[in-house]
Amino acid sequence: MPHSSSSHSEKYFSKLFISFVAITGSVLVIFYSIFQLKKDDGYWYAWAIISAILLCIGIYFCLQAAVHKVKSDLSKRQRMREQQQTFTADAR
Repeated sequence: MPHSSSSHSEKYFSKLFISFVAITGSVLVIFYSIFQLKKDDGYWYAWAIISAILLCIGIYFCLQAAVHKVKSDLSKRQRMREQQQTFTADAR
């Protein structure tokens, strides 16, 4: 069963939103750890791990959004081709 273009379009926007939130969260964690934590404390390791995880999640969802954008565009193109073929077949 083929996916509709609108479902891919919706997935594109939701995954892109998640990726922006995760990447922004990663940057905020980095700045928090830079300006608020002391280097002598061992807490910065945990914050670095949290930041790295958020960054990886953001990149992953950004790539997933790109895949759904391509699928959405391909579905739209296929639908337009089918409509054009139907139109030319009806015109004969």
